[in-house]
Amino acid sequence: MASGYRGRIAPTPTGYLHLGHARTFWIAMERAKEAGGKLIYREEDLDPQRCKNEYADAAMEDLKWFGCRWEEGPDVGGPHTPYRQSERSRQFLNAWEKLKDAGAIYPCDKSRKDVANAARAPHAEDNDAEPIYPEAWRPPAGTGQDAREPGASNWRFRVPNEREILFDDGRLGPCEFECLRDFGDFLVWRKDGVPAYELAVVVDDAAMDITEVVRGEDLLISTARQLLIYEALGLKPPAFYHTPLMVDTEGQRLAKRHRSLSLRELQEAGHKPEALRQSEDWWSGLDD
Repeated sequence: MASGYRGRIAPTPTGYLHLGHARTFWIAMERAKEAGGKLIYREEDLDPQRCKNEYADAAMEDLKWFGCRWEEGPDVGGPHTPYRQSERSRQFLNAWEKLKDAGAIYPCDKSRKDVANAARAPHAEDNDAEPIYPEAWRPPAGTGQDAREPGASNWRFRVPNEREILFDDGRLGPCEFECLRDFGDFLVWRKDGVPAYELAVVVDDAAMDITEVVRGEDLLISTARQLLIYEALGLKPPAFYHTPLMVDTEGQRLAKRHRSLSLRELQEAGHKPEALRQSEDWWSGLDD
């Protein structure tokens, strides 16, 4: 029986997908099936320097080989086209303007390196964690509200003081983050004219009527940030389900930048998707 459930998978074409991606996307597909809903394929190809057509094509081919299927996407169409973020710039600019007019964001001339070199270190232990933006660098309230376009500036979300972000994750249960302790003012727009991940995902998930976001637990902090954007834009957030991360034999989580074993290499080596889904690695962490 059909339901109102709408899930999504959202590959970023900056490299070949690995088994960890496949597991997360498979879980998203299974949850959509169990709910009698639909799965949407969205290509998150915003970064023109890193995203390549060859990786976009490979992602779709490799996921189909693995057995993933979706009801809407760049290849099959649907009521929420386009399904490539690079073709949705107007929607992102509209959201930027709303946040700017509300005083929720401000222009920032500090680079990621500047923030990394600041005295305050990341609260999280993850080496990939973004350092917390120093409160002393914040401009006065209202700064940037007269801007007519983002221009050549970074734009950051002004994170509220003394605020706890609470949400109930479908797998992990209650999650809690404290503003300005666990994360600080974060990027929503880059000076090269590209909307940041946090903003683009919120805008597209809302526009595509996504009811549950299934993604890796490394993005828990992003969920806390994005809930603030949903609130500032007056949008209803979806439910969230964060999957465990798959690691290699040395305990390192699988990642494109580590040249982890890709789906393409597994296919070329003669592996079968059914066998991969029955392996010990596949089930690791799923019952936590």
